[in-house]
Amino acid sequence: MPSAAVEPFTFDPYDYAFHDDPYPTYERLRTQNPLYHNADLDFWALSRHADVIAGFRDHVRLSSANGVSLDPAAWGPHAHKTMSFLAMDDPRHMRMRKLVFKGFTPRRVAEMDSRIHELTLEHLEPALAKGSFDWIEDFAGKLPMDVISELLGVPVADRAEVRRLADLVVHRDDGVLDMPAAAIESALELIVYYSEMVARRRQLPTDDLTSALLDAEIDGDRLTDEEIIGFMFLMVVAGNETTTKLLGNALYWAARTPGEYAKVVAAPDLVPDWVEETLRFDTSSQIVARSATTDIQMHGRTIPAGAKVLLLMGSANRDSAVFPDGDVFRIDRPEKGALASFGAGVHFCLGAHLARLETTIALREFVSRVGDYALDDAGIVRVHSTNVRGFATLPITTEVH
Repeated sequence: MPSAAVEPFTFDPYDYAFHDDPYPTYERLRTQNPLYHNADLDFWALSRHADVIAGFRDHVRLSSANGVSLDPAAWGPHAHKTMSFLAMDDPRHMRMRKLVFKGFTPRRVAEMDSRIHELTLEHLEPALAKGSFDWIEDFAGKLPMDVISELLGVPVADRAEVRRLADLVVHRDDGVLDMPAAAIESALELIVYYSEMVARRRQLPTDDLTSALLDAEIDGDRLTDEEIIGFMFLMVVAGNETTTKLLGNALYWAARTPGEYAKVVAAPDLVPDWVEETLRFDTSSQIVARSATTDIQMHGRTIPAGAKVLLLMGSANRDSAVFPDGDVFRIDRPEKGALASFGAGVHFCLGAHLARLETTIALREFVSRVGDYALDDAGIVRVHSTNVRGFATLPITTEVH
């Protein structure tokens, strides 16, 4: 008989992400209750690596059409208006994904390499000159949004304001469980800004991603203005937020784990491994939501049709069945390639390569200049989110080479 009928503890996604280490809870889920049901919040959760990966690949029984977040404002049949094709099922999802891919190509991302280096140094060098600074405010919170603006073709003069609005869209105060008024207002301002930008590109195309999306065509099918604006907004919400948190988590854990940063200083070629281990150990996107299209039998229980189902990527990436000593942060870890951080199957993240490229370039430039650094524990503040883990502030003091 299944032993999971009695739940010995509560997993609350509105609370766990604020803690420095939610992973003991994940371990209890994997071992005691791999198909968890929270009756109060009315969701089911999968925590084992095999189940999470299978959940990503089962896009028929686990639908994305209601969105990927539990936030009430981001859940429901209109979720695609803010989350673009992340909140769509096939064939609608695949149609838009293929059209977006015509513009947002690996080649276009690769061609950003030198410009990402320039933007990195533009923010990093003034920060390092201070000696002590907030890694998020002075660097990690600036670079990803500026890279996105560069890709889209946002004029340099507008980028600080676009970045400010983007920050407000994702900001949550303690205890706020949905989009606050300031976030909604900022989202509307960004949508208006991008709408006007798309209209200008229709009149006068350039060589940026916005124009490429307008030109994207497959057998006469093209993206609508609404679809293009939705994708641009998705890059603000997903691309900006997760990369900022990835940069913060990388520095936090390399400082928290004795000897790990010294490995990279001694062997800078380990920077990509540093990125991958951060994605595994404390990935920015910890949870994605799905909805069951039919009854699903798992672990002796039944997920009913229509139920919300959470895929716990943060738990999957610590599963000892795939990652031995998974609760140890080790930059030169040999196990790679099984991460759940960017999803799997048809919804694998289109921006994964850009996130990895940005983070690798930024950390390489940091390592080449900083022999050691220390965290200012008293000033560290985590973000409040149901699905993203990271820092609102991360003050550090550096020792420059």
